[in-house]
Amino acid sequence: MGTLISDRCKSFDMLATLVAVVLEDGTVLFANAALEDARGLSRRVMVGSNFPDSFSQPGHLRAALLGAGDHEFAALRYDAWLLRLRRDPLPVHVIVTPTEGEELIVELLPLEQQARKDREERLAEQAQANKELIRNLAHEIKNPLGGIRGAAQLLEMEMESPELTEYTQVIIREADRLQSLVDRLLAPHRRPHVVGDVNIHEVCERVRSLILAEFPKGLVVVQDYDTSIPEFRGDQEQLNQALLNVAHNACQALAERIALGDARLVFRTRVARQSTFGKQRYRLALELHVIDNGPGVPDSIKDRIFYPLVSGREGGSGLGLTLAQTFVGQHHGLIECDSAPGNTDFKILIPLP
Repeated sequence: MGTLISDRCKSFDMLATLVAVVLEDGTVLFANAALEDARGLSRRVMVGSNFPDSFSQPGHLRAALLGAGDHEFAALRYDAWLLRLRRDPLPVHVIVTPTEGEELIVELLPLEQQARKDREERLAEQAQANKELIRNLAHEIKNPLGGIRGAAQLLEMEMESPELTEYTQVIIREADRLQSLVDRLLAPHRRPHVVGDVNIHEVCERVRSLILAEFPKGLVVVQDYDTSIPEFRGDQEQLNQALLNVAHNACQALAERIALGDARLVFRTRVARQSTFGKQRYRLALELHVIDNGPGVPDSIKDRIFYPLVSGREGGSGLGLTLAQTFVGQHHGLIECDSAPGNTDFKILIPLP
């Protein structure tokens, strides 16, 4: 095995991605731990074998390896089925990349993992777009709002009929309501990011107490904590608000179950290892789940729940999840949702030291 690949093999073992190092004829020189787990075969068995035979259609990889060996492309991608011991074939996205030597690197991304990666990238891009949209829209609304309110007040002073002042009062009240909305939109961008040591379970317990104070009957809040999770640097107030927004949103969706007395909300913390999000890979990350047994997110807004002013309930402001996404993003994290009737799971990912 070439020196370049030898130096990288230890790094490949740390990846969650399935990786094989092969020669142009398909002979396996190295298989990482993730590939061992996926195939159900040891590295010792795979090394020296013909890697294309690991697929339901070996010819596709043979052709890709020949093309890569001749340097016809920088990298080639296609979808395939990886054969596994005593398990069904695994659908994967295959990436074949030549190196400076004779070896070729074959990466296999399970299609579910690839779909998740694409979804995370969309969420990150969406969060950035939301941030710019909110700031620009809020400033555009705020500038004329003061003028409208001031004009209504001056008009009211000139009126002699008390009946007509009722209309100016409507204008003033609505202007104040819009001003309050604008202030909420701009709040995350105005407040400085105050960094300190954060214990995520203190955050969870704080939010849990607030939720139970508001919904004292009909709701059970379950604590499912991994107490080994270390403290990390962050803004505890922002994380309090982010988690409270998500939990409060869940409780509003649980309204019917709360009335029936069987509503359930779960706070679950776990450590994720070798996790990739925000286009970066982290050795350790916090996984914080907020799970409810409500009706689920309506299909009509599933892809837009983090957009500003999008709400699944009548009278909702549509800002809670948007602000939660903003606060989590300021911690280099990600928030995503997986929802079905009876089980809605909001997952917050934040890098750990």
